[in-house]
Amino acid sequence: MRFLCVSDIHGHAAALRAVIREGEALGFDQLIACGDLCFPGPEPLEVWKLLVQHRALCTQGVGDRALAAIDPEKLSATGEAERARIDRLRKAHRELGEIIVARLGQLPPIARLPIESGHTLLVVHGSPADPTEPFDINMSEDEMIALLGDEPGDIIVCGGSHVPFDRTVADVRIVNVGSVGEAPAGDHASAVIVTTSQLGISVEQFTVPLPAPAAN
Repeated sequence: MRFLCVSDIHGHAAALRAVIREGEALGFDQLIACGDLCFPGPEPLEVWKLLVQHRALCTQGVGDRALAAIDPEKLSATGEAERARIDRLRKAHRELGEIIVARLGQLPPIARLPIESGHTLLVVHGSPADPTEPFDINMSEDEMIALLGDEPGDIIVCGGSHVPFDRTVADVRIVNVGSVGEAPAGDHASAVIVTTSQLGISVEQFTVPLPAPAAN
């Protein structure tokens, strides 16, 4: 099996389309999305439609849970930045509608997939010990081990920190797939192809250049 693994799309449908096109060129069997799918970017509904169209296995990110749990009509802003954020949340609610917002709230925080080699692939937004707390590229080995939890599987595919990396700690391979919609440099989207077979697991990280945002 070849898994196209993405995370932190944040409502950027054009970036997700670009990653899927590149994934199709490389070849994949299953799309996996590690959370933070639809907010706060400009096209939350289009992102959701793409994920449904490709039958993606999705886990819940912090933004997905907040989108489902927070009623923007009950929020008040103390500054212009907060006001803009609340307005964006309100628009995302209207565009997605109640049913999709509820489905985002029902996404599982963790998914486990048995693979051909007898290993287990674990999908999570953050980490097995706390799906809201991500592994970070700058963490020490001890800090990462503390986030493995009791049943981390053999390979963890995750997001949350927006920076891709591939490390092995305590015999567990941790693959952070980076971000589709909010990579730190802002000029590319990151993703990973994970290939599994009876012989084991291979990981291919890749980036897709994105056009510069239009000037206001």
